[in-house]
Amino acid sequence: MTEGEDLAARVRLGPYHERAGIELLRLAPGEVDVALTAAEHDLNAAGLVHGGVIAGLADTACGLAVRAALEPGLLQVTAQLSVAYLAPAPLGRIVARGRALRVGRRAAYAEADVEDGGGTLLARAAATFVVLPEARGGRAAAR
Repeated sequence: MTEGEDLAARVRLGPYHERAGIELLRLAPGEVDVALTAAEHDLNAAGLVHGGVIAGLADTACGLAVRAALEPGLLQVTAQLSVAYLAPAPLGRIVARGRALRVGRRAAYAEADVEDGGGTLLARAAATFVVLPEARGGRAAAR
């Protein structure tokens, strides 16, 4: 198994991502690009893409970037997520580019930029993570 195959086996999407329509576009050590296509069901009462959709995509980008930087046998759990909303998100393609900036054996920090299909910066996110040992089945080990 090559390093790229090993990384792809460890960094995968789950049921939440499938339900939300999130796709993994790019994967590299400590970096990921994820995307979704915002549809009518993602709109808030003002007719804009709901901030929670943007936050979920940003959290996914940050979390998977950390996951892509962790040693095998460890996983991450979001401890804090901060999202600065910079422009309203229209319907259509939204991409989040996550990068792990600091990854240790107990904690990690990542950031993500969220853009629309035209490259407009919609939001910038920062997240901290608790790093835990992975139990069988890919979940955090019980403490």
